Amino acid sequence: MAFSRSFTPYARSVAAGLGACVIGLHGTALAQPAQSGRPASSSNIFTCIDDRGRKLTSDRPIPECQTKEQRLLNRDGSLKQVRQPPMSADERAEFEAAEARAAQARAAQADAVRRDRNLKARFPNEAAHQRARVAALDTVRVAMRNSESRLIELAAERKPLMEEAEFYRGKTLPARVKQQIEANDAGVAAQREAIANQQAELLRVNKLYDEELARLKLLWAGIPAASSGPTVAAASRPAAARP
Repeated sequence: MAFSRSFTPYARSVAAGLGACVIGLHGTALAQPAQSGRPASSSNIFTCIDDRGRKLTSDRPIPECQTKEQRLLNRDGSLKQVRQPPMSADERAEFEAAEARAAQARAAQADAVRRDRNLKARFPNEAAHQRARVAALDTVRVAMRNSESRLIELAAERKPLMEEAEFYRGKTLPARVKQQIEANDAGVAAQREAIANQQAELLRVNKLYDEELARLKLLWAGIPAASSGPTVAAASRPAAARP
């Protein structure tokens, strides 16, 4: 009996502790089903104006505003995102066309920058540009001199042919002589046409170099590449004139 009495306070404290644990576990078990059944609250707020002018608000996308702009807000009311309605076929086509135009504009701008940079790199000063102009013009002038020399040769070849044709005045001209005169006439016409084209080329080359020089003066002065001012198409430069 003395032994039993000495442990009674200890036994009572252990029993009390176990009882508290049991009660706590039981309370947790009772509370957990209620929490699992509670719907989780959304951290977003959807809002829109419907066809009747009403402002609608929901914690999920609003069916009445499927064809309207819906604003997605944070819980504090700040704007998180704007959801645009789906595009129609016509709107999609216009959007894609606008995107294509914007891409073309960006490509053109990049090409203009590249041309300006290449132009300035080829011609660091006006003396370099003038040397290139002279070389390009000389190429055309050499071709023109060759055509003029060929015209002189054709004239010399024509003289005996015309003398022989004079001998047959009033008679049938031999086929050989007739063919030679016709070939001479065709050669003269071809060389005259070539000279006319070469004269036009001289004007074109000079115009190109004038435009380049005007652009270069701006670039040498420090304007950014592809900025406003006269631009030059690199493709128009004569192949023989390209450094």
